[in-house]
Amino acid sequence: MSRAEAEVSLRGALELSHAVAAAADGGNLEAMVRLDAERRRLLEAARRGLATLEPAERGVLAEIQALNAQAIGMLQHRQRATARDLDLLAIGRRAVRAYAATRMRR
Repeated sequence: MSRAEAEVSLRGALELSHAVAAAADGGNLEAMVRLDAERRRLLEAARRGLATLEPAERGVLAEIQALNAQAIGMLQHRQRATARDLDLLAIGRRAVRAYAATRMRR
């Protein structure tokens, strides 16, 4: 693979990183997994073609890393929100059971 082809692969991985972050923001896990696999393939191709990294290429990799961290943060936020929702559901169920035992008797 030539250096120019590797640079194209690296740019493609950056575009996919934006798509992964957007999928994470939307909560689309299936798309994230699919896009991440494609991004990984492009990054591996770029690694084979780029023996040494120029400053511009390092910048692209840093941006990919930042987008990846952003996507992980969004997923962690969704996970915490889901856990809170489940906790509230459990509290509500316990309350219903507790109040059901105190029915008015006629």
